Amino acid sequence: MSKIIIAGEEVAPSQVKQIQIPVAKLPTQTMMSLPVTVINGKEDGARLWLSAAIHGDEINGVEIIRRVVSLINPERLKGCIIAVPIVNVFGFIEQSRYLPDRRDLNRSFPGSESGSLASRLAELFMREVVANCTHGIDLHTAAIHRVNLPQIRANLEDEETRLCAIAFNTPVMIHATTRDGSLRQAASKKGIPILLYEGGEALRFDGKAIDTGVRGILRVMNYLKMYNIYNHDLEKKSIMVHKSKWIRASSSGIYLLETELGAEVRKKQVLGKITDPFGNKSVAIKAPFSGIVIGHVQNPLVNQGDAIIHLASAEET
Repeated sequence: MSKIIIAGEEVAPSQVKQIQIPVAKLPTQTMMSLPVTVINGKEDGARLWLSAAIHGDEINGVEIIRRVVSLINPERLKGCIIAVPIVNVFGFIEQSRYLPDRRDLNRSFPGSESGSLASRLAELFMREVVANCTHGIDLHTAAIHRVNLPQIRANLEDEETRLCAIAFNTPVMIHATTRDGSLRQAASKKGIPILLYEGGEALRFDGKAIDTGVRGILRVMNYLKMYNIYNHDLEKKSIMVHKSKWIRASSSGIYLLETELGAEVRKKQVLGKITDPFGNKSVAIKAPFSGIVIGHVQNPLVNQGDAIIHLASAEET
């Protein structure tokens, strides 16, 4: 097994090392750094990065990575784990999705050394983390005031990516095109298979989503022949879908949810109702097609046109 070099720091075989990569100073002149844990195995193998909190308020992945790292013995590891639990350190401290200039880090890849703060951080991550890896798993939650069923989003038309997604085994895995400026797009252009895991909501720990994430990463590591720690017999396999749609509020009011995450619903089934505060009127929200509920709003106060229910099409599985 060869040594790994991250930001000029060498990590020898069978070694675990925590590295603080300088990013930029705050106006107070305090240096902000990118925290990285490198676990270099005893033997050669795949090199997998784990990243979370690219959106600073999406914190489930921070705990997922902490738990995974605590389980790995480098003497039993084949390959290397590069764990970055908090990518957007600025947003994490402020409990914000964005960087201080309101830029979205996940729309700033592959970045530039001379660009905005978001662009510079993206370039640093690509250079020091992605460039050293063969595979990647990026951990997210729903945006603020929404919650997501644990799910994988990935290019399922790529064989290696699809096999990793199958191994992760969330309730659903969604074939999704990449968005401009996303980490997934930048990594894919370099030919690196990458999974995007979604589960839970912003600024909250969700026990089920965290447990699913930990088990999923360990399954992927087992598939990659990196580590064997988990019983991989699956009672229920992930459902593959190629189409999903947000159902939007037909009027403003108070939304009363009448379904739950993971529910299998029929076409025209009532998913909830929008009422006014006085009970004078009620509008039923119905499923436009049969499918699986993979996300919904948490805030019951909705405006006309708001996205309220995310439905994955069962017809496209």
